[in-house]
This record gives sequence, C-alpha cells and structure tokens, in this order.
Amino acid sequence: MAEIVIENLRKEFGDFTAVQASSFRIEDGEFFMLLGPSGCGKTTTLRMIAGLELPTSGEIYIDGEEVANRPASQRDIAFVFQMFALYPHMNVRKNMSYPLVSQGMKRAQVRAKVAEVARILGIEDILDRPVGGLSGGDRQRVALGRAIVREPKAFMMDEPLGALDAEFREHMAEELRALHDRMGATTVYVTHDQLEAMQMGDKIVVMNHGVIEQFGVPQDIYDKPATMFVADFIGSPPMNFLKFHGEIHPGDRAVRMHDVELGVPQARGPFQGDMVFGVRPEHIRLDDAAPYRGRVLATEYLGTTQIVTLDTPGGPVKARTASADAVRVGDNVGLAFDGRTVTLFDSQSGHALVSELNEGVLAHV
Repeated sequence: MAEIVIENLRKEFGDFTAVQASSFRIEDGEFFMLLGPSGCGKTTTLRMIAGLELPTSGEIYIDGEEVANRPASQRDIAFVFQMFALYPHMNVRKNMSYPLVSQGMKRAQVRAKVAEVARILGIEDILDRPVGGLSGGDRQRVALGRAIVREPKAFMMDEPLGALDAEFREHMAEELRALHDRMGATTVYVTHDQLEAMQMGDKIVVMNHGVIEQFGVPQDIYDKPATMFVADFIGSPPMNFLKFHGEIHPGDRAVRMHDVELGVPQARGPFQGDMVFGVRPEHIRLDDAAPYRGRVLATEYLGTTQIVTLDTPGGPVKARTASADAVRVGDNVGLAFDGRTVTLFDSQSGHALVSELNEGVLAHV
C-alpha cells in the first residue's frame, strides 16, 4: 500500500476554481475521508489523485513518486464508483477477473485470486450469476471485489454507498471498514454524509468551495471545529451559534455575553468585536439557577433524549437533554454551559478563536 502526499493542489475549469491550493498527507494504511457538500471540490480532488483529472498546478506523491501529470494507468490505483460501473454482459466472476485477464495473468492464478477475494467478501455463491439480477449490496461487493483483486497501491472510492438505502448503507459501512482493517489498505473515500465520515474515517478533510476548512481526526473535527462552517456541517443538530459583541484579554476564563458572565477556555490573547459563542446541543444543561435564560419554543421527544428549542438573547438554541427533564412550551429556563466545551468564533471571518488547530486567540483546556 502507499502514503499519498498532496501539495498545493489546484484545479481550474476556465474561470471557475474547483480546488484551491489543497495540501494534506494520507498515511500508509489510513482510511481517509474527503467530506463536504455538493460542489465543494472533494470529488475533483479524488479524481486528481486517481489520475482521472490532471491538476492545474500542485504536486501529488504516491508511495514517494510524483505522479501529478501521469495518466491513471500509471498510478496503480483502483477506483470504486457510486453506480458500481460493472459490465452488464458479464457474470460476477468475469467482472472480477477482467482486470487480471487484461494484465495477462495466467488463468489458474486468476481463478485463485478471484476465489480468494470472493471468500473475503462473502460472494462465493454468486460468482456465476449475472450482475443484472443482483441486489444493490451484492453489486457493490462485486465492484469492491473487482478493485481489490488487483492489489493496487491505494483505493479511491467516490460515494460507493450512495445508491443504497439508509439501513443497508450503515451495514455496508461497517463491512467496508472491517474489510479495510483486514487488508491494511490505503483508502481515500469521498462522501457528503458526516455520519459516514465520522463512523469510518481515521482522518477527515472537510472542504467547502474548493478550500480545506479543517483536516484532522474525527474527534478533533467534532470537538474543536476550526470554522463555523465545520461546526455547522458536523453534528446533528449542529452547533448552536450565539452572537454577541464583546472582548477578551490574555488569561481570561470568562466572557461577558448579553450581560451574563460565561465560562470559556483560557484566553491566549486580546480580541474585541463581534463574536459567536458556539456550543453543541448535548453540552447544554437546563438549570433554573443558571443566569443565562431562554424561553422554550418546542420539544422533540427522541426516546432517552429530547431536543428542546429555545429563544435566547443570542438567537435560537437547541439543547439535547434527558427526556425526563420536564419542560413545557413557554417555560423560561436557565441554560448552563461547560466552558471547556465552548468554542468562540470571529463573527467576521468565521474562524475559531478557540482552537488548538490554528493560531487563534483562545485555546481549549
């Protein structure tokens, strides 16, 4: 397998810039996620790594070799598409055999290799069936098998589970991650589904408008969002944003928001202006003694928890609390925040002032 290094990668289509100066490293054997909304540049980035698109500028290293201007056939990459891209006139065995046959591998070796991969994927019983009559899950396994049988340096996967229904997608995501762990493969996986990215990925790049908003492990992406976009895109419900005008000074552990002192991680340096107090719904506790108040607008029962929507001086807030918490529409309740879970953002730039992932004003404690 292979380490993949991207340096200052850029792709332009006429006057439109799809990817802007992206740089990141994919370690050998990692399950690496490219995450973002439609049109953010994630698939274009994947296609440039695979050699299906040539970059306007920048460098791509696979296993130490610079390959930015090499065609896909010279990169030893296997690609798995959302729509499977199987040959409809061939059965499962022939679909999986095709890459090896085209390389001139001997028949006995091809049979042995296909049998081995079919056993790993649990599709031994369908090898002689036509692909047209298979379920979506089986067709996806065949597409994976056709990629795996080649033993490439890396796998590129463009939303391979996107055509499956929600319940089966979750099952296939677990299978795909388990398969990756058994093989120790380097995998680059494109998705717009944040749950899929958090569930499967070792590392995540979050993209928006062709720019990398944040790069890191799933827990840092969730707990320490580098921008308001990341904080809003990751999480369900997403992070709450309370707007206020204020100031902080080096060493401060509290900020004054709407005439109430609220705890924050210790300040590194000074900042004054429009800020956003970011807090995730599960980090809000309803407490009548808390000085920051909100009026209950709605409650949504979810079994063991409930989502309480409130109107506050900083704007609407959603709190995920225990379903046993007795709240009624119209109640005026106190909201308690744990300062260690708060992120402050610069309202103008959208960048975090509380993040270990950039040179911001505050640092998490």
